[in-house]
Amino acid sequence: MKKYKDKIKSSYFIVNKVYLFVIFLLLTISDLTLAFAYFIASLFIFLWKSLTYKLPMDVKVDIPFETYVYKVTDKRELKLDLYYPPTKIGHSRPLIYFCHGGGWISGFRNQSNNVSWCKFLASRGFIVSSIDYRYGYKNSMDDILRDFTDGLEYLKKHSKKLHIDKDNIVLMGLSAGGHLSLLYAAYNALLDNSEKIQGIKAVVAYYAPSNLKDIFSSDTKSLFAKFGASQTLNGRPTDIEEIYDYYSPINWISERMLPTLLVHGKLDEVIPFSSTVELFKRLKKHNIPSELYVHKTAGHSFDTRLKDLTTINILEKTLRYLKKSVKGG
Repeated sequence: MKKYKDKIKSSYFIVNKVYLFVIFLLLTISDLTLAFAYFIASLFIFLWKSLTYKLPMDVKVDIPFETYVYKVTDKRELKLDLYYPPTKIGHSRPLIYFCHGGGWISGFRNQSNNVSWCKFLASRGFIVSSIDYRYGYKNSMDDILRDFTDGLEYLKKHSKKLHIDKDNIVLMGLSAGGHLSLLYAAYNALLDNSEKIQGIKAVVAYYAPSNLKDIFSSDTKSLFAKFGASQTLNGRPTDIEEIYDYYSPINWISERMLPTLLVHGKLDEVIPFSSTVELFKRLKKHNIPSELYVHKTAGHSFDTRLKDLTTINILEKTLRYLKKSVKGG
C-alpha cells in the first residue's frame, strides 16, 4: 500500500497540484461564487505555507542581523542580510555564503525557510549572509551568476568592517542556489581563478541540479522546474543543448574542485535524486573530498517541510561538516 501511496504522491497530478484545478473547474460549473471563494482560500493556504516553512529546530536566542546594498543595477538595489552569532563579535568569524532557491525565477533572501537556516547557523557561531539576486524572467543566467559573484566580492572587500574571516568561507545553497554555488566553485576551480576561490573551503548543496538537462527527465514531474530552467536559459535542452551543458556544474568538475557536501531526498520530484548521485560519482572520480547525505523517504525542500528524526540528523551532520570545513568554526 505504501508503494502505491508514494507513487501517487510523486505523480504529475499531485506534484503540479492539478487536482486543485479540477476541483476549481467543477465548482465553477456548479457555483461561480463558491469557486471564487475556493480559489482565494487555496491561494492563501499556498502562500501561507510557502512563507512559513522553516527548519525543525527552533533558535531560542535573538540573532542580530544587518542589511546591506551590495549592488545597484539599472532597475533595483540588490541587498544581502548578514546574520551574526548571539555572542558579541570580538574577532573575525567564518562566513557561510547562503543562496536561496526558487528555480532562478522566484524566492527571496528573507523568506522564512532561508531565515531559519541563517538563524540556525548563526546561533552555532557562524556569520551567515543571505543574498537576493535578479530573476530569470528578464535576466540571463550570466546576470544571476554575476550577482552571486558580486555579493561574495562585496563581503570579501568589506570583511574587516563586517568581522568576516575571508579565509574561511563556505558556499551553501538550496536547489537553484545550490546550483549557483556548485557552478561558481567548479568553474573557477577548473580555470584556476585563484582570486575567485581564495578563502573558500567547501561547498554545500541541498537538492541542487548538477546537470540541468536532468530537469527535463522523466523523473521530474514539476512543471515549475521545467519552466524556470527554460525561462532562464531561453529554451529547452532539445533546442539549446550546448547552453544547458555549459551551465551544468557536473561538466566543470576537475581535480581542483573544492570539498563538497551534497544533500538530497530520494523521492525528489522537482530535481531528480539521480542528478546528485551522478555528481557525487564525478567528484569521487576526481578524488575530491565529498560526502552525500540522503533522506530515503523525502522529496524536495524536505529540510524545512519535515520534522522527522532523519531530517534533524541530516541538519546536525551538515552543521558538523561546516564546522570541520573551517578553522575556528
